[in-house]
Amino acid sequence: QVQLVESGGGLVQAGGSLRLSCAASGRTFSKSTMGWFRQAPGKEREFVASITWSDGSPYYADSVKGRFTISRDNAKNTVHLQMNVLSPEDTAVYYCAAQHYGGSTRQEVSRPWQYSYWGQGTQVTVSS
Repeated sequence: QVQLVESGGGLVQAGGSLRLSCAASGRTFSKSTMGWFRQAPGKEREFVASITWSDGSPYYADSVKGRFTISRDNAKNTVHLQMNVLSPEDTAVYYCAAQHYGGSTRQEVSRPWQYSYWGQGTQVTVSS
């Protein structure tokens, strides 16, 4: 069983930055593709970014490319999402997710149903 705990959310003004972290329990982190998703009120959960377990390749949604950076620290069982130049459209609950021995292509890592484990989410609110 894998437990994921997100932190780092909060309220920030447009143009500001936040760094989200996700701490994972268990021994399978280094063999897990990790992802970040977000869900705004009234909208479906959408892909934000992922990083593969096999070679650390990052993938991003077009809406965040160039502004967000995903990284992982296998020694500390953590994955981070650095978010810069935030806009009100980024307001959502952000979820960390893990897929054990997950995929290595964008098509294999960008859909919620591909992930087996989820955190409880952290709220990010960007004011205009």
